[in-house]
Amino acid sequence: MKSFEPLRPFYEFIATNVSVGIHAVNLSGQTVIYNTKMKEIEGFHFDELADRSIIEMFSFRQNESTLIRVLQTGQKEINVKQTYWNKNGHEITTINDTFPLYVDDQLIGAIEFARDITSLEKLIYQPLRRYGEPLTFESITAVSEEMQQVITNAKKAAAVNLPVLLIGESGTGKDLVAEGIHHAASTDSEAFITLVCRRSDHSVIDTLQNLLQHNKPYTLFFERIDFLSLNMQEQLLEIIQELPQSTYMLIGSVGSDPIDLVAEKKLLKSLYYFFAKMAITVPTLTERKEDILPFVDDYFKRHRERFASNVAELAPDVQELFLQYDWPGNLKELELLLDEIVSFMTTETMVTSDLLPLHFRFKVQQQDDVSHRKPEFFMFHQQNDVMPLDAYLREAESYYVQNVLNLYEGNITKAATALGMSRQNLQYRIRKMKNQ
Repeated sequence: MKSFEPLRPFYEFIATNVSVGIHAVNLSGQTVIYNTKMKEIEGFHFDELADRSIIEMFSFRQNESTLIRVLQTGQKEINVKQTYWNKNGHEITTINDTFPLYVDDQLIGAIEFARDITSLEKLIYQPLRRYGEPLTFESITAVSEEMQQVITNAKKAAAVNLPVLLIGESGTGKDLVAEGIHHAASTDSEAFITLVCRRSDHSVIDTLQNLLQHNKPYTLFFERIDFLSLNMQEQLLEIIQELPQSTYMLIGSVGSDPIDLVAEKKLLKSLYYFFAKMAITVPTLTERKEDILPFVDDYFKRHRERFASNVAELAPDVQELFLQYDWPGNLKELELLLDEIVSFMTTETMVTSDLLPLHFRFKVQQQDDVSHRKPEFFMFHQQNDVMPLDAYLREAESYYVQNVLNLYEGNITKAATALGMSRQNLQYRIRKMKNQ
């Protein structure tokens, strides 16, 4: 204790002023460290958490809590993106690094470092209009069969003028598809209106009602209707149900499987049915990696035309890195990375590995380390490590299922598909594992 006391002011200053949220819990889930930044992010005070277990507090969304998952698996989770409503009713997006804490090979707790990227998310969530030109289907760089099918279906939606639901993760390009639908059906570039549904206040409803007073044939794109409260979703549905279909093109989007969102009470079933007259799923960038290099080439072409730069191509090893990386932020992550890269280039024509930002190189290395890591759970070194086969198989199933759920960020439908089983079967197995 004596050796610690001189350092106490330094630790207290770091905990108070560091720009990263820090939350540490013991093996029971009780909070032992909760710094000032984490309080700003989540809205809790330390006293509200100190005597309560986060396992009990967040039992309704354990799969979404990286701290709880790390306590259960004993495995670290790096660069996990989470979007949630904090205690004060504000929508927050963070990137979390969560680690198990061991003493003498015994798990004693977990610690999480959260980087608040809410402002960045709001900045990049707007439709991409950087080139000052209409975003038509022709301006979407896509060679993959998956995106070609998306564009084909979107053109059909524009022709029949039915409500459309765009389904896809953040950054996949749902906004590009929505604007492409508009320009395929209208010649008025000013009539495409994006209503970003990212707050619990009435700004979306108020803006919509003001627009309707103009009596103009708008295309209204409601981006992420699943972020609205159910009460606001009901208000939105009441308004749009009364709109004449011949006058307005209505497009909504959600960030994950709408069936799961309805089941989780994040999406009103009637609102889902209204928009899903035509449902179009926009695939992740990982599912269409053949689009990566054409997108990069198109980006460089536009950059040369606009800024008279020399940038022309990626070095072969950088191309390989781009194709190996999983792109959790999808197309927008790729575009932001290219923005960062070219901002440091002067006369270079080729992007070499030394021009890649350190954070990107770190993420690629982390991904490579995880993909090649052998889980110690499946290893044993001495007779004392051997357990009965039935118990081992139960533990192995629990470990495997939990990690597949982590991979798909708790999405039951995607995890079940990957595991080759029905949603009901997977849900049954999860309940069974929790009761063991």
